Amino acid sequence: MPPPLSDYIHQLPIIDVHEHHLPETFLNSEVGLLDLFKQSYAGWTQARPYPLPGETVDEGLMGPAKGETTWPDIAAYVENCGSNQFVRSLVHGLDELYDLKGEGITEDNWQTLDQSIRKNHRDPNWAHEVMRRAGVQRIITDPYTATLQNATKTLGDHYQSVLRINALAMGWHPDNADHNGNRATDFAKELGIDLDSFDDFCQLLEVLVDTLAVRNQVAIKNALAYDRDIQFDPPDEALARRAWRNKQASAEEQKAFGDFAVDHLCALAGERDIPVQMHLGTAVIHYSHPMKAVGLIERHPNTRFLLMHLAYPWSVDLLGMAFVYRNIWIDLTWSFLLSGSHFKRALHEAIEILPDESRLMFGGDNWHAEESFSSFKHARNLISEVLQEKVDCGYFQESDARRLAEKIFSKNAIAFFEMDE
Repeated sequence: MPPPLSDYIHQLPIIDVHEHHLPETFLNSEVGLLDLFKQSYAGWTQARPYPLPGETVDEGLMGPAKGETTWPDIAAYVENCGSNQFVRSLVHGLDELYDLKGEGITEDNWQTLDQSIRKNHRDPNWAHEVMRRAGVQRIITDPYTATLQNATKTLGDHYQSVLRINALAMGWHPDNADHNGNRATDFAKELGIDLDSFDDFCQLLEVLVDTLAVRNQVAIKNALAYDRDIQFDPPDEALARRAWRNKQASAEEQKAFGDFAVDHLCALAGERDIPVQMHLGTAVIHYSHPMKAVGLIERHPNTRFLLMHLAYPWSVDLLGMAFVYRNIWIDLTWSFLLSGSHFKRALHEAIEILPDESRLMFGGDNWHAEESFSSFKHARNLISEVLQEKVDCGYFQESDARRLAEKIFSKNAIAFFEMDE
């Protein structure tokens, strides 16, 4: 007799299509309990780590904890923000990894837990062992602090990465940086390209795309919802050229430059059959509604777009887009961390609406292995519940649920990113 559906889903291997595993964080040997909270989405309960227009943000918000950790530091998360889903997910994962016996994190046990975390992180194999325990076989990371980094070399043979393009869309002047501090001029320097003209910039875009495989990069990543409006208008090259090296470029010229860069990169991706990941929802929230991306998607019907995070809070709009435009796939990443109840409703609808079973995949979207472990534990529970509800109401047979689960957990990602099985 086959195992119950939930047991079956909890043992499925995962192809993880999105993380922020950075060597300086993921492999850091000096990590304690407070670091795991600060450098996770739980940290977003204390302060948003990216600026809105007109704001500046403390660059140390997601940096390492400083000074001696005290119980009030931990209580700020587990008591003051203890009902938040980001916090709950991480606490549940730590409970399992560090055998807290279902008690969670308390004033009585936090110091012992902190010591155990510090001891484990001094073992260079710990983070990889945690990912193995989570059932993860392959990982695609977005190393936004070092965009041209070869993740296979820095993190391991089971890693690949994506090319984040924000700095390119903002690269009309050498002083410009994206919200992570990346500059197009730095990319050019690393590739040995002189950026003396707009035409040199166009060459840089082509070289970056054509050398993706050299760096073990499998996709382009558009996270511009953190930097600008994601409505990318049809390219106006003449207007874009007027922004080049122009400190007084108008808002219209700046936007035209970014629109041109993104459109050109999507065209190159379509010609070379390279996927394009795109952040949707939240971020600078009035910039990031998924419908703003419709023009870009329509202009590039041969480009495969992996649209991320269920575009929360506009998941219904995203699903409508994915029904209409057959060059859209959906990455469920992060949405289950934000709200399990919202995720379940949206996944129920996605199963019913999407035109075929190839369209869904997911990842952890985290910095530390413990948070990734927690994310996948939570995601397995939620996906199991949704699929069991579909079986219980007679929507489909258990064999259908198992088939779909295998696709969501690994087979769709293998096909989409053209990985070797």
